[in-house]
Amino acid sequence: MRLALIGQHAFGKSVLEAFLARQDQVAGVFCAPEKPGTKPDVLRLAAQERGLPVFQFANLKGEEAAAALRALDVELGVMAYVLQFAPQAFVNIPKHGTIQYHPSLLPLHRGPSAISWAIARGATQTGLTIFRPTDGLDEGPIILQKTCAIGPDDTLGDVYSQQLFPLGVQALLEAADAVVAGQHTERVQDETQASYEGWFREEESRINWANHVDQVYNLIRACHPSPGAWTEIHGHKVRLLDCVKHPVRTLGTVRGKPGEMTDMAESSICIHAHGGHIEIRRVKTLDGKSMPAADFVRSITQT
Repeated sequence: MRLALIGQHAFGKSVLEAFLARQDQVAGVFCAPEKPGTKPDVLRLAAQERGLPVFQFANLKGEEAAAALRALDVELGVMAYVLQFAPQAFVNIPKHGTIQYHPSLLPLHRGPSAISWAIARGATQTGLTIFRPTDGLDEGPIILQKTCAIGPDDTLGDVYSQQLFPLGVQALLEAADAVVAGQHTERVQDETQASYEGWFREEESRINWANHVDQVYNLIRACHPSPGAWTEIHGHKVRLLDCVKHPVRTLGTVRGKPGEMTDMAESSICIHAHGGHIEIRRVKTLDGKSMPAADFVRSITQT
């Protein structure tokens, strides 16, 4: 098929490579302009290395972006990790319209941090959706969905890199084939089951030690590796990198108040939460330095 790819980052690059590997024709690539001081977008670099036309518009709402897509004369638009708003006047240009990837089982977890919110809320299952983009955020008709398990110790990085990333690449290929062949179905999302969450940022990633130990651990997993759950230890802000949950049933008894450091081993420390404690093995300081948690505590308590 002849298609246009709209996306960015590693996921967009992998989708590009997957279509090219099976001899599909990528007529052009649309990716957001890089912000000053950031690394070059790997999708843009991959497209340019292959001699493909690359378009970097500040937004996709203007006639300039629409004219560029129209000139490519493609059968299908494929959106792979897109943060720019794409209006109907843009996505409806290809002969068979456009399909988009989202890392949740829509209509659950609409929004930009879908995987993090699923983990933070204690979900044991999530998945991905290929759908038709509309002017509503992640609200379009569903074409295809795939599910995956969230293990009790899985982090954001685990769920994305090991499951939703590779599954998503294959799902876009599968959905593209079905749409172009006219063999797909479209299912309207059930608005009574819909949920929406915004970005998982600094405030959302702050640990509240008064919560149950399960909630605290879910938050830590949801923020790893980015943005990193954080707390203050003796007035110093740190992000938690490597943690283990120890519930009451494995401890026998729990001492200390929520948020209080109860133990320090050679390299790790323990902080109490309701129902157990979190063993923190490594932390990252504000200057970006990673170190064993116990070494950090020693460094700030030395007199």
